[in-house]
Amino acid sequence: MSGHSKWSTIKRKKGKADAQRGKLFGKINRLISVAARNGGDPEMNVDLRNAIQYAKENNMPNETIERAIKKGTGEIEGVTYEDVTYEGYGPGGVAVLIKVLTDNRNRTVSEIRRIFTKHGGNLGSSGCVAWIFTRRAYFSFDKEKVDQDTLLDIALDIGAEDIETDDKNIEVTLNPTDFDKFKKLLSDNQIEYSVAEITMIPQTTVDLEGKKAEQMLSLMEQLEDHDDVQNVYANFNIDDKVMEGLATE
Repeated sequence: MSGHSKWSTIKRKKGKADAQRGKLFGKINRLISVAARNGGDPEMNVDLRNAIQYAKENNMPNETIERAIKKGTGEIEGVTYEDVTYEGYGPGGVAVLIKVLTDNRNRTVSEIRRIFTKHGGNLGSSGCVAWIFTRRAYFSFDKEKVDQDTLLDIALDIGAEDIETDDKNIEVTLNPTDFDKFKKLLSDNQIEYSVAEITMIPQTTVDLEGKKAEQMLSLMEQLEDHDDVQNVYANFNIDDKVMEGLATE
C-alpha cells in the first residue's frame, strides 16, 4: 500500500481533521452541493449518498447537510463550483493527483502551482500521472480494535482485491462498487474502521527519505489545507516511523 494511505491513517488518528473542523466542513459542503447537481435523492445518487455519509462521520449538522443539498439542486442560491483535476510531480518524481472544487479556476491553478514550487515539485500537464492511479475502495483497521479473523473472513467473502497487514494496521482494498456493502457488513459485525474511503491507488511507488520525505509531507499538508482541494493522491513511500515523526512536527 502506498505511503499516501498510511499518511491518511496517521493524520486521522492524530485528529488533524478535528483540529480544522471549520475548514473540513467547508470542503464537505462543496462536495455535497456538487454531488446534488445530479439529483437530491441520496437513494438514487450514490455520490450524494457517500458525501452525506462522509459529512455525518465528521459530525456535520443535518441542517447544514440539507442546506448544501438545496444549493446543489438549485432550491436556494449558492456558488457554482467546477470539478477540476490537477496533476504534477513532488520531490523525487512522486506522482501527485489533486481533485479540486473551485469557483475560480485561474486563481486555484496559480495557487496550486505556487505550492508545488515551494516544496520541490512542479505542476504537470493533464494526463501526466493519472494513468498511475486506479479508483478503489480502501479501508484501514487498527489491529488492536478488531476481531481479525472475522474481519478477514468478511473481506475474503466479499472478494477483496488486496489485504495487507503490518504491526499496527490491516488494510483492505476492493472494488468501489462494494464500498457500501462492505461498510454494512462491518457495521453488522461491530467492526470499527480507522479509514473508509473511495480513493486512488497507485500502481507503483517512489521511496523517499531524508529531506525529500520531509518536503513531500509538507507538500501534502499544504495541498490538503487549500480551501479548494478535496483530495490529494500520491505514490510516495516513506518509512512508517519516519512518517509518524514528521506528522507530529
